[in-house]
Amino acid sequence: MQTHEIVRRFTDYFVKNGHTPVPSASLILDDPTLLFVNAGMVQFKPYFLGDAPAPYPRATSIQKCVRTGDIDEVGKTTRHNTFFQMAGNFSFGDYFKEGAIQHAWTLVTTSQDAGGYGFDPDRIWVTVYEDDDEAIALWKKIAGLPDERIQRRGGQDNYWDMGVPGPGGPCSEIYFDRGPEFGEEGGPVADEDRYLEIWNLVFMQDVRGEQSPKYGHPPIGTLPKKNIDTGMGVERVAYLLQGVENVYETDLVRPVITRAEEFSGRRYGASPQDDVRFRVIADHARSGVMIINDGVTPSNEGRGYVLRRLLRRIVRSARLLGVREPVLRSFAEVVRDEMAPTYPELKTNFERIAAVVSAEEEAFLQTLTTGSRIFDTAVAAAKQRGAKVLPGEDAFQLHDTYGFPIDLTLEMAAEAGLDVDQERFRALMQEQRERAKADAKARKVGHGDGSVYRAVLDRHGSTEFLGYTMLEAEARITGLIVEGVAQPAATTGQHVEVVLDRTPFYAESGGQQADKGFLRGASFTVRVDDVQSPVPGLRVHRGVVTEGEVSLDASVIAEVDHARRAAIARAHTATHLVHAGVRNALGTSAAQAGSLNAPGRLRFDFTSPSGAVSPTALAEIEDEINTVLQQNREVEAYETTMDEARRIGAIALFGEKYGDRVRVVDMGEYSRELCGGTHVGRTGEIGLIKVLSEGSVGSGVRRVEALVGLDAFRHVSTEHLLVTSLADQLKAKPEELPDRIAALTERLRQAERDLEKVRIDAALASAGTLAAGAEDVDGVALVAAEAPSGVTGNDLRVLASDVRSRLGNRPGVVALFAPTDGKVAFVVATTPQARDRGLAAGQLVRTFAEPIGGRGGGKPDLAQGGGSKPDGIPAAIGALRAALRG
Repeated sequence: MQTHEIVRRFTDYFVKNGHTPVPSASLILDDPTLLFVNAGMVQFKPYFLGDAPAPYPRATSIQKCVRTGDIDEVGKTTRHNTFFQMAGNFSFGDYFKEGAIQHAWTLVTTSQDAGGYGFDPDRIWVTVYEDDDEAIALWKKIAGLPDERIQRRGGQDNYWDMGVPGPGGPCSEIYFDRGPEFGEEGGPVADEDRYLEIWNLVFMQDVRGEQSPKYGHPPIGTLPKKNIDTGMGVERVAYLLQGVENVYETDLVRPVITRAEEFSGRRYGASPQDDVRFRVIADHARSGVMIINDGVTPSNEGRGYVLRRLLRRIVRSARLLGVREPVLRSFAEVVRDEMAPTYPELKTNFERIAAVVSAEEEAFLQTLTTGSRIFDTAVAAAKQRGAKVLPGEDAFQLHDTYGFPIDLTLEMAAEAGLDVDQERFRALMQEQRERAKADAKARKVGHGDGSVYRAVLDRHGSTEFLGYTMLEAEARITGLIVEGVAQPAATTGQHVEVVLDRTPFYAESGGQQADKGFLRGASFTVRVDDVQSPVPGLRVHRGVVTEGEVSLDASVIAEVDHARRAAIARAHTATHLVHAGVRNALGTSAAQAGSLNAPGRLRFDFTSPSGAVSPTALAEIEDEINTVLQQNREVEAYETTMDEARRIGAIALFGEKYGDRVRVVDMGEYSRELCGGTHVGRTGEIGLIKVLSEGSVGSGVRRVEALVGLDAFRHVSTEHLLVTSLADQLKAKPEELPDRIAALTERLRQAERDLEKVRIDAALASAGTLAAGAEDVDGVALVAAEAPSGVTGNDLRVLASDVRSRLGNRPGVVALFAPTDGKVAFVVATTPQARDRGLAAGQLVRTFAEPIGGRGGGKPDLAQGGGSKPDGIPAAIGALRAALRG
């Protein structure tokens, strides 16, 4: 049975049994606890947590998932995958254990002719939570399973929760016995390779506290509504039903291996070592394509780093198979062709996907060539010293200077029989940059601390948003929170969070900054500085009580700062126009990757695998979008179905989650996007859009910054005054300024070059004086001194070499030191006669490095390095002199 058929049968079965089909969520959700969606239930978390009511009592989905915790095991085993599909059925207070077990057993064991999967009932085993007698009784009643094929297991195996206080419950897992040739008898508790888990049924019935029942701690309560969350591994079911040995040989994965065989000329199954490489390519190609499809681009942080690591492991695995030409686009084409029947957007987005992988491969091939050479040198040096550990400094240099991922260094070091000093590597990374990453606190609220908001939502319902048509409205206070605790009142000077039953205030979302303004009551005023939505449906006004005492149930006039809202609306509408202009100029691969809409200014990030946008193209984009302003097009906002939005070509942003009803912001054929923000009525209201800059913010991601409206006019006016002033000073027309300034700049550069030549000639002229001052140290002519002022870098090498040549046929050592900006550079040179005595420049460095806090090295005739203690130069010279006497 083909994988797409497995998916179809699962969906058909549950839809026929009253479940609402829910499309797979993006792999990227706004969840501070996850890099990627890693389970089918993730998009339903708000319903399980009680943050929002479930819109349906039953649901079913085929969720795409990525788990990267076992990335190093991929390929080494036949069970670990980074990308997989999780088929699930969910009940929100509807059926419970009996219904879940009945559905799973029916679908798994019904014959294929009758629409099921046709698994042999006599080869099915199940596990249950250790004290779940109810589940055991149901398995006997529904499936007729004997006692010996029902096994009890502890909490770490058969209890599930979210890892934070909240809902949880016991699990029951379904296993299929593959047969004695795959392992020993005894059920799942004895061998989970022979007995393969295919489905997990979670009976969500408990409320867990700070400590999880997974580790023996009792639940602190029972959920008012019991829920069902199940997950069936599509790939695992596929390789069982397709009669192959593992997931890599299934119909959707094996074609990638076939393409790799074509490239390499090698055959899967011929070599265990090559098989690992083939499997890495197949797994990571699927993961990489699906992650890019949902809007991620390679970078050195977070999700982008995971993607970069996956793609680079593919390239290196192909290299180890003997492939030298680019491969990623070809592998991506295979993934597209195999997966598109379930995920048709792979075809729509393929040119962008292909551009991303091609750009990353090109960059990495350069890194791989340079980094591998440096790595090989470091490994050879370590082995020559008899070391078993590659120094952290070498790993850091590879990462920091050559862009070599530490994970790749670890892999290659292991293959060379070495460990890596990771502790030192991490210490150097910490010294290099401060990792002030935004964590859950920066996101304003996490899943663990939202109970106070959920309590308000449960009591009073969601906040009605009036801000699309109103900037001032009457409302009632339904929640009052001070320092995270619900309060009945707050007085002047206190920082408060106010929840209203209805509000015109826009909560920060989708790149649009929050509104500011005031809440005015009969005897109090609250200044609103920020508005957030910590749980779906609730808008929380954060600010300060500036007058009187505010209390629950009080009536207020909620008044938005009109001027600020208008400025933000102009910026947000302008962002849509910039998006359209960029896509028109660069193609559909230029997808939005982030934005900021603030009063008078905007920031727009977009994917651009081909690199920088030329100044000419940027000017054309600016001209085009300002032409649209002049046309004064109507900006229409309306709600429609997701299917209709797709039909009319509305652009959806990657990573955003949309419901069945969506809001479209429409400017005719020029721009049509899904958006929940606030906008102007006509494009002419924006006034002017002035693009300030375009630059890189990461691998394959560019950023445009622009001013809007009056801010744009002021900027243009200031630039005009500046140009006029320059034209007056240079006695030139404005259009002549570029040529005139270029000529002046070239004259200045030539003067600087001439001065530099004079300085260098003067410094090198000192070579004779330095050589003449050589002192005799046990028959060695030693020149050890500070170099003349201004001699640094390559000039220091040239000067040391010149001094050495003036020492004639004597054994001679030259050591010159150049202090600059609190540091010191040095060069050591030796004559052939000195080297005959065993005096090697690289070894001499070690004799004096400590006083200057330095390190360095080189060849016997010439070595160089640097230090951090210029004051130690006299002591270093003394140490060198003493070493020569020794």
